[in-house]
Amino acid sequence: MAHLYLTPELADARVGARVEVTGEEARHALQVSRIRPGERIAVGDGRGTIVHGVVAEAEAGVLAVVVDEVTHEPAPRPALWLAQALAKGDRDELAVQAATELGVAGVIPWAAERSVTRWEGAKVARNQERWATIVREASKQAIRPWVPEVAPLATTAQLARLPGLVVVLEPTADAPLTGLDLGGADRVTLVVGPEGGVAPRELDRLADAGAVLARLGTEVLRTSTAGPAALAVLNAHLGRW
Repeated sequence: MAHLYLTPELADARVGARVEVTGEEARHALQVSRIRPGERIAVGDGRGTIVHGVVAEAEAGVLAVVVDEVTHEPAPRPALWLAQALAKGDRDELAVQAATELGVAGVIPWAAERSVTRWEGAKVARNQERWATIVREASKQAIRPWVPEVAPLATTAQLARLPGLVVVLEPTADAPLTGLDLGGADRVTLVVGPEGGVAPRELDRLADAGAVLARLGTEVLRTSTAGPAALAVLNAHLGRW
């Protein structure tokens, strides 16, 4: 059951106002979650605003809430991003889901040299929409004020041009992630390779562009685990946990 429902119409939300959720969100609330009048729920716009209130109407594809509390959360800084290499099975999707729950600001699907899975042709738009659905649903479950952005499919050359601090998670790196100096960066992007790891020439290209290589302990984590683990480390380092 979703704990948060999303609607874009919250810019002028205030206590006492009536907020309506329609479309697929309302259908899910009414037919799947079985929300009924009198229940208190949360509604967010995915851009920092969440309202709480009592359901006044729950029928005919409309979920109406009378607002009794409004919160506005600024986007956290630095923004933590995850560049996740495409991986076989659902390992990249598992990483994106967990990263969303852990507060990532955005995710970048990365066509790494050693990625077995490839997004080509119609699969590019279809899989990007799939990732968008994953971050939306995970944000609702986590009651996140901000729904992460899903960036277009990126090449290694495009990762090398990303703004802010780029950190490549690499088991052979000398420096541990726990010792990373964020240096006042407004954005930090964690780069996670596929199951076969980041290719040497990709490491060289990213390092030449200013990326920092860092390791997570002595174990070699799977591609579905490394990104969320690193986000947990940075959340603790930044005092968010």
